[in-house]
Order: sequence, then structure tokens, then C-alpha cells
Amino acid sequence: MASEYHLAPPVLARLVGLALVALAVLVFVTTLVGVLAAWSPAVTAAVGLAGLIAVFTYAGWLRRAVVVRLDAEGYRVRLVRGAGVTAAAWPTVEDVVSAEVAGDPCVQLRLADGGTTTLPLRALAVAPDDFVTDLRQHLQEGHGLRPL
Repeated sequence: MASEYHLAPPVLARLVGLALVALAVLVFVTTLVGVLAAWSPAVTAAVGLAGLIAVFTYAGWLRRAVVVRLDAEGYRVRLVRGAGVTAAAWPTVEDVVSAEVAGDPCVQLRLADGGTTTLPLRALAVAPDDFVTDLRQHLQEGHGLRPL
């Protein structure tokens, strides 16, 4: 059975906030150019409206985006900057360790070829212990191990 994990609300809010700041800068620049070029205020309004629609679409996409997917074959990671290897099969995972990157608790999957995948636990919309338990279960099943 596959498990899918989404972005944590604080991370989602930070990304949408950055998009809103970018939109504000775009509207400011459009207003400034519009005043200098004697454009109609409707141009600035249209840019602002189109930008708001784009930001809301982006926010909706981020809410539904799967950051980590664990299934019977392996794992896949998206939207995590600096994750390292973003997909691998369970048999290639040698071990899983806890780590700390920039002060944030992470889980690091070490692969047989020397690669690693680093997953910041605060970026996921799940309790860290629940994620680690699910990860451990998928890893054990992927290696053909069954609980006693």
C-alpha cells in the first residue's frame, strides 16, 4: 500500500507568501511603467487580477502536491531542495539514520551506491514519529522482512 505525504502548512504558507510578494513587486513595476507610459489603469488591474489567479492556482497545486511517496517498490521525493537522490528502490537503501541539517531534524536514507536522500521532517504534513514508522515499515517490506 502506497503512502503519500504533502507539504506542511507552514512551508505551504511560506511558499504562497513568496508568490504574493513577487506579485506585489510585479504590480508595483507595472504601475510605475504604466504611469510613465500613460497606460490605462485597467492594465495594472488586469496584471493584478491575473497574478492573483495564478497565485491561487499555485497554492491549490501546492496543497495537493505529493512531496514524498512510499510504495512497495521504493520511494520518490519532490519539491525538496537539496534532497539528494530523489527516487530509489528499497533494495538499494542500506540504512536510514536521523540527521540534522541547518538545525532542522531530518531523516537520511543511505543508498548502496553512496548516494543519500535527506528528508526534512518539518516540511511534511505528518507527525515525525508516524512518518518514520511508516518509512521503516516500507523499508522492511521492500527488503522482504516481516515483523515477528
